[in-house]
Amino acid sequence: MNITKEELKDVLLRHKQWLSLDEGGECADLSGIDLSEANLAGANLAGADLSRANLTRADLSQANLFDARLTGADLSGANLSRANLSRAYMARSDLARADLSEANLSDVNLVRANVSEADLVGATLTGINLSNTDLSNTDLSGATLADAILARADLTAAILARADLSRAYLARADLFEADLTGADLSEANLTGANLCEADLTGADLSRAKLDNAEFAGAQWIDGTKK
Repeated sequence: MNITKEELKDVLLRHKQWLSLDEGGECADLSGIDLSEANLAGANLAGADLSRANLTRADLSQANLFDARLTGADLSGANLSRANLSRAYMARSDLARADLSEANLSDVNLVRANVSEADLVGATLTGINLSNTDLSNTDLSGATLADAILARADLTAAILARADLSRAYLARADLFEADLTGADLSEANLTGANLCEADLTGADLSRAKLDNAEFAGAQWIDGTKK
């Protein structure tokens, strides 16, 4: 479904009034709307419904999407750098190749989403749910994933250098060929995880649960091959 620039402007205005509890305000319902390549940089869409919206290559840099509904939305190639996505519901959304650098994704539901090849450098993902999510070839360098749920997540060849994964739940996650150099995995649950060929040089695995985890060919903490 398409929307004109004037119609979108009106929706954003009424949403702003809704957030301010002003008369005539209305929560933005942009579900299923084609917003591909739209300029929404800095927009306040907190609590808005963007389920199944087409946001491919849209500019949402520094946008406020706190508590927004983005279930099944297509955000592939979108610019979400420094956006606030905390508490957003994004299950089954497509974030392939999206720029999420320095974005706030704390407590987000991203179950079964596609985040492959996305840029999450320096992003905050504390408490996020990434179960069964495709994060292959994703750059998570320096990202904060403390207490994150990554059960059965596909992190094949992901870059997690210096990432904070303390207390993260990574049971049965696929970390084949992942870069975990200098990562904090203290108290993480890696039960049954695949860490074959992963680089764990300088990683902190203190008090981590490693039952049935596979390390064949992994570069170990001290730089030696497992």
